[in-house]
Amino acid sequence: MNKLRLALMVILPIAVLAFGSLGLKLLLDSFEQPQPRPAPVRPPLVEVLEAFPEDLTLTVQAEGTVAPRTESQLVPEVSGRVTEVSPSLAVGAFFDEGEVLLRIERRLYELAAVRSQAAIEQARLRLATERQESELARREWAAIGTGEPSPLLFREPQIAEAQAALAAAEATLQQAEHDLERTVIRAPFAGYVRTEQVDPGQFVQRGSPLATIYSVEVAEVRLPIPTHELAFCRLPLNYRDDAVHEEGTPVTLTTEFAGREHVWSGRVVRTEGEIDPRTRMIVAVAQVPDPYGRGSDRSRPPLKVGMFLQARIQGIRARDVIRLPRTALRGDDLVWIADGSDRLRFREVDILRRERDAVLVRAGIEPGERVCVTPLEAATDGMRVEVVRGDGAALGEELPGGVS
Repeated sequence: MNKLRLALMVILPIAVLAFGSLGLKLLLDSFEQPQPRPAPVRPPLVEVLEAFPEDLTLTVQAEGTVAPRTESQLVPEVSGRVTEVSPSLAVGAFFDEGEVLLRIERRLYELAAVRSQAAIEQARLRLATERQESELARREWAAIGTGEPSPLLFREPQIAEAQAALAAAEATLQQAEHDLERTVIRAPFAGYVRTEQVDPGQFVQRGSPLATIYSVEVAEVRLPIPTHELAFCRLPLNYRDDAVHEEGTPVTLTTEFAGREHVWSGRVVRTEGEIDPRTRMIVAVAQVPDPYGRGSDRSRPPLKVGMFLQARIQGIRARDVIRLPRTALRGDDLVWIADGSDRLRFREVDILRRERDAVLVRAGIEPGERVCVTPLEAATDGMRVEVVRGDGAALGEELPGGVS
């Protein structure tokens, strides 16, 4: 019994090892080496936008500074001592058309008018005397004279001299009356005082500047515009034989003042006659009526001279154009179209306008075609792509300086 147990203890491990080695050999003989497979290549993922034509009103952007349309130096036409200065003749004050702004002492000019009137009476008396003597000479000549009489005999030169003296005296009186009227200085228009340098009691000379004033009926804004932008708006170019157009092109002017944005409406009424040789821009002049009026917005500030504004000039109406983001443009005039088989097709397009964030295409893309807006490092005509449609939300917004 012990021998049997000893035999099993020796033989059983050997049998287990033998059977394990046989199973391992069979397992190794049945294992097949895996064959390598090519990795699947996915086409590049691109975003596309569906092209659809629109009718858009183009706008041209510009910037400028408010300036008065009419600005004048207030100067006296006569010399004298200032006797009165109106409270409206102060820096920052408004005045009405015809309002008395200044008075100059008038006593000397009243005396000059009296002297001129006296000189007229003397000239009239002399003329009447000469005419009477001429009439007397004609009678005497008719009674006793023979031959051709001399003009001096009938006192014709003396009469002409007396007539000239009378005319000169009358002109002197008109000048004296004119000077007398000019001792009162009235406002030539409704306006605003920019600068002032006169006080009561001051002696002023004829032609010396007393104040700088400007009209508040209309304000002007000079708007430099690149010449290529003229294709997108209708601005008056001022031919010599053109009639004056008062209506002008609508323009919206905006600025930020006291923490708020404010808006004014105006019109471009003319363009200046020269192109700036340095910037190659032409200057359009916009006018805003009643710049210091409150208007419907009671919180809006007055459109003060010197205020900086952004302008949007209404342009032409573009028909059936396709608006794309700048990322859709490849080079100058090339776009990628994803066809029905999801393959890229290179397409040249006719661009109407290039803007900061978008381009307007007028030809070369059919309605409903898908335009690729994703840049690819190595793109070829006909390559397969995986298409993801963009929502185009950014295209529905109003882009700066372009369309509305």
